[in-house]
Amino acid sequence: MKKLVLFLTITFMTMSYGQETKQIPQINVNGEGKVKIAPDQVTISATVETKGNNAKDVKKQNDEKIDAVLKFIKKMNIPTADFRTKQVALNPQYDYEKKKTSYNAVQTVEILLKDLSKYDELMEGLVQQGINRIDKVSFESSKLAQHQSEVRKLAMKDAKAKAEDYVSVLGQKVGKAFVISDNSQVYQPQPMYASMRMKESADSVPSNETMAIGEIEITANVSVSFILD
Repeated sequence: MKKLVLFLTITFMTMSYGQETKQIPQINVNGEGKVKIAPDQVTISATVETKGNNAKDVKKQNDEKIDAVLKFIKKMNIPTADFRTKQVALNPQYDYEKKKTSYNAVQTVEILLKDLSKYDELMEGLVQQGINRIDKVSFESSKLAQHQSEVRKLAMKDAKAKAEDYVSVLGQKVGKAFVISDNSQVYQPQPMYASMRMKESADSVPSNETMAIGEIEITANVSVSFILD
């Protein structure tokens, strides 16, 4: 009797497992969405760096320069919420050969400029007021989330169109999506830009064009498994 019960139990488990692993007719495809947009704002990270042998004097000089920079930014009518001091540091640097300690003061300002027509004037003014290092210039879109949503929808439409192309010759139809995987790479798009000219030679032709912002390309990639009807 015990053997019979054991046999029936094993048979039932095998049948149940077979039902669970029954394959569903499906098709797996990849889809891509892509849009190109013109940036409408730029983030600039600019630094005042001062060096010297006296810590107090180095800090004072650095503070005076950064104060002039901040006053210039306000004069450009950039809202207070769109710029901030990002990094402040005063570090000793010991020279083992000369057996002397020097000091390096650094203050970084991050600026969000929403009016690209002011870009040249802002960059030139920053340098004139004491900025001696431009760490980053990143051209961006204020509507990035909206465009990302758009390309995700385009990627899904592309995946469905591919699936329909494949099964059209088989007399089958694409049903509901069974599995959706987002394969998009998350990154901050940055178009190419030309470096700001700090000086121009006497023989050069004057020009106000110091940047080529280009376009931002936003992409989305998905893998979709559709059930076949």
